[in-house]
Amino acid sequence: MRDAVIVEAVRTPIGKGKPNGFLAHVHPVELLAHTLRSLVERSGVDPALIDDVIGGTVDQVGEQAMNTTRYAALSAGFPETVPATTVDRQCGSSQQAVHFAAQGVLSGAYDIVVACGVESMSRVPMWSNVPPGKDPFGPGIAARYPDGLVPQGISAELIAAKWSLTREQMDAFAVTSHHRAATAWEQGLFDAEVAPLDGVSRDESVRPGTTPEILAGLKPAYHDPVFAERFPQIEWNITAGNASPISDGASAVLITSSETAARLGLRPLARLHSFAVTGSDPVLMLTGVIPATDKVLRRANLSIDDIDLFEVNEAFASVVLAWRQETGADLAKVNVHGGAIALGHPLGASGTRLTTTLVHAMRERGARYALQTMCEAGGLANAMILEAV
Repeated sequence: MRDAVIVEAVRTPIGKGKPNGFLAHVHPVELLAHTLRSLVERSGVDPALIDDVIGGTVDQVGEQAMNTTRYAALSAGFPETVPATTVDRQCGSSQQAVHFAAQGVLSGAYDIVVACGVESMSRVPMWSNVPPGKDPFGPGIAARYPDGLVPQGISAELIAAKWSLTREQMDAFAVTSHHRAATAWEQGLFDAEVAPLDGVSRDESVRPGTTPEILAGLKPAYHDPVFAERFPQIEWNITAGNASPISDGASAVLITSSETAARLGLRPLARLHSFAVTGSDPVLMLTGVIPATDKVLRRANLSIDDIDLFEVNEAFASVVLAWRQETGADLAKVNVHGGAIALGHPLGASGTRLTTTLVHAMRERGARYALQTMCEAGGLANAMILEAV
């Protein structure tokens, strides 16, 4: 029976998604091209053998329009015969690319495929793809949700309220994320996964000196009197310190079968074991990681205690802490090298960034099983389980 394995995984350092960020000068096509080029150089695979390149990008407009993944593959020097496509499952776009790529290998449709993603939030800000005055949802959604949908920040506040998460808990979680990321950099644990670009070799948003006292001084990021009246339970505890920053970055993984890897002399990093995707309440929006985790564990016939490492995207601290309450996972095993609060969250790149960090952490820590899950706008979530080879 065919399997699907990851044989290489690489990412750029992550820059602040601001005009003065370390990577703001790099066109998003070139950000992604850099990871694709690094991927084949590190693996030694002839890019002509690649059956497809599947990339994730969220704001597909402007410099990230017109199937960014295709032009990144061409810019990377891949033969013109190598196809590419760009997918959008919001923040989980490149994790979905991993699912599609692995499922293609498992089905026999692909032998070698790249899953990747990119987002340059400094050059293409969030919501750039929705012109002012335009409604991306339509009248059917307005009828189904007559009180209206809400921004993600409000969803994060609703989650904090529903799971009784305090400002102190969320700030403490954020501090841990920064300290873990700083320690990982100090110990060289990111060296194997990061491909320096234009003199940038480290993630820009990691703050080793962050403390609970510093974060306690930050103001609420999403306070709004209209939503305060609609949702009186909100205590307005989400800040820039316990949420992920806007970021620039790209990442990519190379997926094939064990048989093809052996034939080409490639060393698998991990086997792609099980997959799940689910929908959830689009107002709470970010809670899908809870049922997605349950769904993928059931498919894998595993329990939460069987998992040695977790990557749960830190869009907001409240998301991960609510997930932890519901699943009972050990936080000591979650985002062990820091998460998006510290490292950054370049939307379309985050899925394969988490995968890249996870497979290298599995190898470094001798983990057998690892689980990755991501919340996504619209009330969606992806989850997958990796297994050591």
